[in-house]
Amino acid sequence: MKLIQRIEYINRLLSVVGTPDIKVITGIRRSGKSKLMDMFMERLKKENRKANVIHVNFNDPKSEPLAEYHALYDFVQKKYKQNVPNFVFIDEVQMCKGFEKAINGLHATEKFDIYITGSNAFLLSSDLSTLFTGRTFAIEMFPFSFVEFMRYYELTDIQGALDRYLKGGGMAGSYVYNNSTDKYKYIKDVFDSLVLRNIVKKYNIRNKVLLERLCDFLSDNISNITSLRSISDALTSSKVPVNDKTIGSYVGYLCNAFAFYKVRKYDIRGKKYLASQDKYYLGDHSFKYARLGTKNMDYGRAYENIVAIELLRRGYEIYAGFLYKKEIDFVALKKDEKIYIQVSDDISTESTFDREVSPLLKINDAYPKMVIARTKHEPYQYEGIRIVDLAEWLSNRSIQ
Repeated sequence: MKLIQRIEYINRLLSVVGTPDIKVITGIRRSGKSKLMDMFMERLKKENRKANVIHVNFNDPKSEPLAEYHALYDFVQKKYKQNVPNFVFIDEVQMCKGFEKAINGLHATEKFDIYITGSNAFLLSSDLSTLFTGRTFAIEMFPFSFVEFMRYYELTDIQGALDRYLKGGGMAGSYVYNNSTDKYKYIKDVFDSLVLRNIVKKYNIRNKVLLERLCDFLSDNISNITSLRSISDALTSSKVPVNDKTIGSYVGYLCNAFAFYKVRKYDIRGKKYLASQDKYYLGDHSFKYARLGTKNMDYGRAYENIVAIELLRRGYEIYAGFLYKKEIDFVALKKDEKIYIQVSDDISTESTFDREVSPLLKINDAYPKMVIARTKHEPYQYEGIRIVDLAEWLSNRSIQ
């Protein structure tokens, strides 16, 4: 398979080299965590030829003797070299029984710079502080961005590239297949293994049918405001008996595993977060097509999903904004920065344009406001609102 340098992730790792943190690379299954580790190790070796790089890959059968924490701890200790930087890389760390004891023990020696990857179901962000006594630095990997997609296929026409990315998605493992049927089969297999293996195994789920129906419901309702009660009612009406508590647990498992991302409601006028109703977005928009098909393409929702994941990839917290019963697709926050964003497929008619800009015009503060749509034109201003083409925005991080 063709490889490209995932520059932003490598730069993030380079920025924490030498810190005492345990670096944990997380993210959805098959998002490239192991490949990133390989690339980063090669980068370190080139930049510091004296560095001692200790690598354990539990996907390699040769590492099976180390799949117990005493053996892993002793192996790494024996590989230590004095008077040079010592880096420890452990891939699929959860395959070592009691791995957290080995990692905590190695970290306590203060001799090693430690980097680990693992199954997203076993290295949840919420679990890291419990698993590891030392401070952790988590880097969440996402599927390929639009820019990475273009780089992989060596594309220069951003509009044509976006048409391909819309249906192809960011799961790079599917790129080796030449037809859409094989691509979607691969993507569906990735999602099914994520659900049926990792989540079912970790949480000992017995009702696999309910979990699959829930995935289908959330996939078919991306970007819709919904509640646990409405999900429960919808599934019950389709003869899948369930209660709110179970649905809440299962949704939490799916979000913990990066299959979906929950976006909370935010009252713009009252400046407070609202409970009970949320939006959900897929970790990669291609999962929907792989599971449910492409017959009824809803381009607007697909674009909104792409923008949601891109905002997260760029480091924003995102919320669904509400003001005077009007909805703003995203309130994006990062430090002191705030952006109000509407996403649309087509704003060429007066009615659709008015529908998208009218909620933004009611916001009284001075933070930037933006409509991202498939205009295929240069950015322009409308009464203080920036109108930006989707492909241009995805391909240029400087556009705000």
